[in-house]
Amino acid sequence: MPVTSPAQRDESGSMPPAPLALPALASARSDMRDPASARHAAGMLFDPTGLWAYTIDAWQRSVLFWDVLRKRANVMLEHEEAGMPPVLTFQYEMLFDARRFERPANYALLRITTAGTEHADVCVDEAKPPVIVMDPRAGHGPGIGGFKRDSEIGIALHEGFPVYFVSFFPAPSPHQRLVDVLHALQRFVDEVVERHPGKTPVLYGNCQAGWAAMLVAIHCRAPVGPIVLNGSPLSYWAGESGANPMRLAGGLLGGSWLTHFVGDLGDGRFDGAWLIQNFETLKPEAAIWDKYANLYLDVDREEERFLEFERWWNAWYSFSREEMVEIVDHLFIGNELEQGTLDLGDEVTIDLRSLKSPLVVFASYGDNITPPHQALAWLKAVYKTTNALKEAGQRIVYLTDPRIGHLGIFVSASVARLEHRAILDSLDEVASLAPGLYEMKISNPTNDPDFRKPQYSVAFEERRVEDLAFNNPRKAFERVRQLSQANETLYGNFVSPWVQAMATPWSAEALRWLHPMRTSRYLLSEKFSPWMHVIARLANAVRTARMSVSPDHPARAAERAFSEQMEAAIEIAREARDSAEEQLFRRLYSY
Repeated sequence: MPVTSPAQRDESGSMPPAPLALPALASARSDMRDPASARHAAGMLFDPTGLWAYTIDAWQRSVLFWDVLRKRANVMLEHEEAGMPPVLTFQYEMLFDARRFERPANYALLRITTAGTEHADVCVDEAKPPVIVMDPRAGHGPGIGGFKRDSEIGIALHEGFPVYFVSFFPAPSPHQRLVDVLHALQRFVDEVVERHPGKTPVLYGNCQAGWAAMLVAIHCRAPVGPIVLNGSPLSYWAGESGANPMRLAGGLLGGSWLTHFVGDLGDGRFDGAWLIQNFETLKPEAAIWDKYANLYLDVDREEERFLEFERWWNAWYSFSREEMVEIVDHLFIGNELEQGTLDLGDEVTIDLRSLKSPLVVFASYGDNITPPHQALAWLKAVYKTTNALKEAGQRIVYLTDPRIGHLGIFVSASVARLEHRAILDSLDEVASLAPGLYEMKISNPTNDPDFRKPQYSVAFEERRVEDLAFNNPRKAFERVRQLSQANETLYGNFVSPWVQAMATPWSAEALRWLHPMRTSRYLLSEKFSPWMHVIARLANAVRTARMSVSPDHPARAAERAFSEQMEAAIEIAREARDSAEEQLFRRLYSY
């Protein structure tokens, strides 16, 4: 099994540019090698009429670019005023609000009722089990699994599965803990089981919801069916050296005390904007440059897609201080789920070896947030050998994509129509496999993402647990865990009480709205910046008199080349930063 990424994509799934600036420039201007083409381009560039047309086009695109950012600010504020509901494109009914449970948690169980104008019950095949889609709480709001028609929810409905969605609210219940979330999810699954007697539900866990789905399956009274883990980290210490720097953050920051401190400043709440800021700085060439450069370069076509995605990306939810510290302590730094030492306080043993539900693990080598290392390395830690896996009676299937980014696993319509349809179509085959480890191979000669059998075929090739050779310097991360425990004890006993005494709801709300992730967005609304009214009026005038030049114009080619070079330069700086962090971590923790 390969352990290095054959290709990389950004979070949206798009291919990055060439890593070197000069070849990118040469490629962008390759049509200039022909003398006739060069003379023609030079004539266009220096022709007064052509130059004036490009100047008008560039100015108009600038106005439209800032107007889109104004619209984004307004969408963000309107979504906030509406209570930040899920960004699902499907209608639903709420079955449970866990905030009213005996052990309250800010979760809700939704039943998907309508897709567009079509009622979901019309699509349901009574012979198929229900699918429960769980979205991650990683700073964002819910809905990424169904904010497009062609999505995990959409494909499941199209294939005839009754679909349920686990949603959550922007603010946590007071002093909410992981065990409260676990009991709420357990009750949700039990409710779905009761609604579909004789059928075991399929659990779909996206990213952080993957480990939640695993815990629920272990705790549920009734058995559950296959569990599909999409970009879900279960082995938090694993990763490729120099390619996955996020796993080093706990060691470089001294452990979980900083998480505790931020929660104290928030008057008991941890603002999810901090997590989103971490995601953006993880790959700044995509989040800080490429996203906005693509918008400016093709603003006429990119506006709708940009605003649609940003509505979800900029809705940031909170955690309780206790819950966030537990997540960091027990999972990211402690790695207790993989090691079998996780204890959430409800006297239920959490042992991944006790899980009997078939697993389908979907990971990508283009995912720098949850690489295949973190999605698969736990298998070797838990089962040790292939024989041990077979003796446990477990069937685990994995499939990998060579390029798609982290968010592309959940967001990309082509992935939903290809891989997720194939997964759902193959669940019966997965359940009937003999115990063991398998790689799922999808053969689609037509390259049509809307394929149907027999246009495509699925094969399950047996693999060995022993061949999962992932880099995992356990001794170094064990030292990080020990340091984190010491720092957290010191902070919790001697500093935290003073910070909590000074924090108030007013100060917490002020810090929330002054967070740079928020100010960089909402300050571009005319509600905060009156001069943006001018941009709105100019944009309306531009749209009625739009004068765009051909994408083949030499000045447009120069724009693209400059953007590629800037992106490559930021990527080189990011790689240097990641390398320096890796070297510092090695020196601090001796590996």
